[in-house]
Amino acid sequence: MNWTDLPPLSALRALAALAEEGSMTGAGRALNVTHAAIGQQIRALEDRLGLALIARTGRSVELTPDGRMLAETLRAAFGSIAEAVEAVSGQGAARPLQITTTPMFAGQWLVPRLGDFSELYPDIGLMVNPSPELVRPEPGGIDIAIRFGSGGWPGVESELLLPSSYVIVAARRLVGDTPPRTAAEMLSFPWLQQLGTSEVADWLLRQGLIASRMRRITEMPGNLVLDGVRRGHGIAASTRAFVEAEIAAGELVLLAEDDSPGQGYHIVTRAGVLRPAARAFVAWLREQVQQGD
Repeated sequence: MNWTDLPPLSALRALAALAEEGSMTGAGRALNVTHAAIGQQIRALEDRLGLALIARTGRSVELTPDGRMLAETLRAAFGSIAEAVEAVSGQGAARPLQITTTPMFAGQWLVPRLGDFSELYPDIGLMVNPSPELVRPEPGGIDIAIRFGSGGWPGVESELLLPSSYVIVAARRLVGDTPPRTAAEMLSFPWLQQLGTSEVADWLLRQGLIASRMRRITEMPGNLVLDGVRRGHGIAASTRAFVEAEIAAGELVLLAEDDSPGQGYHIVTRAGVLRPAARAFVAWLREQVQQGD
């Protein structure tokens, strides 16, 4: 490697921080410098490379395609450096493994299995954050996120863990023997929705309907939604994996289903090498799915 060909580290850090924080002010705060200093470093980097890395529109800035590509590579590289420093210095050994996932996945799948992980790895501490908020894995922060979707999210690595379709279900006691067959008919029933999300409104919008026309919607933590559905308190969205047995038994009625390819819960990590505790947890997750219930 010809080290003299590389731009100054301070300029590369400025671009990576800008991409992470989303603003000059935020990047300056992260690096403990002024926003003007960030702007100066970015301009110097653009001059050095001979291309535009950001597009300025009024007071806001956006990364250009070249800027995004370089920033994502830098974030991965700096993340690997941070992990390596933690590993050789021992700083990260005692840091608990931080996991974030949806309250529904935490309650229905992850937490009931954590005892097995603790028995296998008694020296690895865990911090599980059940939240509907999408938190990006970062060095020194969240190690692993487990999220529902189709994967392929930018800036992170994702691996399908638990394939499952997205379903709309209700208890037989709520809808009776003649359940609603269309989304429009479902509007006359009460609904349950995970607190902090708009998943019901989003699903209805995809059906060409607006949520304001529904009879009633009750928001609650995601780990309580399925309990409410089972008790007949409302219609709700879920992943089929968590209600499959009850659908088969006739206790819950399948009202609608989206089985897009690649859909399910994904292991989401930042790009780069994971620390040993995170690698162990990912391997354990895979084993749990292979073993089944």
